[in-house]
Amino acid sequence: MNVYLSQKRLVFNTETQPQTPTKVADDPLWDTHPENPLPILIRAHNNKSSNRNGMNRDVVSKTRLSTVVQPDQLDAFFVQYAEACKAGMSGLKKRDRRGKKDRKKKKKGAVETKG
Repeated sequence: MNVYLSQKRLVFNTETQPQTPTKVADDPLWDTHPENPLPILIRAHNNKSSNRNGMNRDVVSKTRLSTVVQPDQLDAFFVQYAEACKAGMSGLKKRDRRGKKDRKKKKKGAVETKG
């Protein structure tokens, strides 16, 4: 299963929006330096699976999660996210490439005996 993660700055209500920083001619990213750090909106979802022609796949509903992370908690959030990813990978089995190597050796041996 694939999980897609996206993040963006949480924009407050435009009617009560805080002052925007003044534009600086030398900095092309002038709007990325607000006076106070903004919270981050993090969204996660699985890609909605659809039953396509020629594919034997069940239809799975789309699962969506979102959370708001405060700037001072961002490092802790990503540490916990990385631990969750590692825990999910611990059950995976290493890919067996032995058969591929054996076939290459057989091909190489067959080519050498012909010559």
